[in-house]
Amino acid sequence: MTDSENCTRLQRIYLSPPHMSGDEQALLSEVFELNWVAPAGPHLDQFESRMAKHIGVCGAVAVSSGTAALHLALRHLNLQPDDEVLCSTLTFCASANPIFYEGAQPVFLDSEPDSWNLDPNILAEELTCCSARGKLPRAVVVVDVFGQSADMDAIEEIASRYEIPVIEDAAEGLGATYKDRQAGSSGWASFFSFNGNKIITAGGGGMLCSNDQTLLDHAKFLSTQARDHSPHYQHSEIGFNYRMSNVLAAIGLGQLNVLEQRVEARRRNFEFYRQELEDISGISLMPEHSYGRSSRWLTVVQIDPETFGASSEEVRLKLEAENIESRPVWKPLHLQPVFAGCRKRGGALAERLFRNGLCLPSGSALTEADLARIVSAIRSAGASALRGRRSSLAA
Repeated sequence: MTDSENCTRLQRIYLSPPHMSGDEQALLSEVFELNWVAPAGPHLDQFESRMAKHIGVCGAVAVSSGTAALHLALRHLNLQPDDEVLCSTLTFCASANPIFYEGAQPVFLDSEPDSWNLDPNILAEELTCCSARGKLPRAVVVVDVFGQSADMDAIEEIASRYEIPVIEDAAEGLGATYKDRQAGSSGWASFFSFNGNKIITAGGGGMLCSNDQTLLDHAKFLSTQARDHSPHYQHSEIGFNYRMSNVLAAIGLGQLNVLEQRVEARRRNFEFYRQELEDISGISLMPEHSYGRSSRWLTVVQIDPETFGASSEEVRLKLEAENIESRPVWKPLHLQPVFAGCRKRGGALAERLFRNGLCLPSGSALTEADLARIVSAIRSAGASALRGRRSSLAA
């Protein structure tokens, strides 16, 4: 049997597919029975209130994506073209794109080794330099990478010295904890994503959370095209078509009911990988900081090619040959062509994490047989590479 035929025969294992709870269909039936197929309705209201209660903030606004939520928060700050916004560099481009939407400039900051999140020491260094030259950033966007909260207390304390608002990008962090709080409960604002690959999904959408009611009211106003209170259509401010639909909110409610089970399942995945891979030289797993619980949205490994025998890309290709999806770690934003010319501070750690990192399948519906198949392919990749090197040396 050829590799192509074997790949077709084996069932595809995806990186992080949706996992329905069983309640979504009943909730969607309610939506259609009530005819609330619109960007308004009781399910939307309930989704917002339940998310706010779960996170521990005074309110939430459900929108079309996590990117939209960040954009609304930045729009509220009235950024100007020469303004700067500090941002984690080890993240997806959506953490920085809205900074450009508003005409400002991102400044990318490196990670710290214990959580892979934004390094508070580097943040302090950057703000000291900004203060010395008389130009402070307007905000700090801090990402909870791969489901682990950043050190929010340290970051907020540093930013508060300069009265700079902190926005927690918790798009990957729903279900994680920081000390005795939920991820997303810190900072001036936070936001989540319900994209199809997240720990729970609404088939799309996002949520802006905050204790600042003025921000929440303005964000909700902007998200519905900024229509003034008037019997006719009148607009005094530019708005956006960003509101989540009641249909998607119903799916989100069904998913929110099982959030804790989804976190437990992904943490079990990580534990399986840890037990099976920690004895292999050249492979290490993403650390979990002592200040909180990671949701383990994705299990991520670092692969030392010299010790393991194969690079992270060679392992990825081996997994793909076995019909198993995996993905490199986020390419740091300061290396992205679209952000060429943006300032950065540090970056060596994020670059190493990208160079050697691989995200393994982490879906909450994975079976033990699935996980064993993944581990077997990883082990095989290292063994095959080592045999190839030995044969080459012998020749």
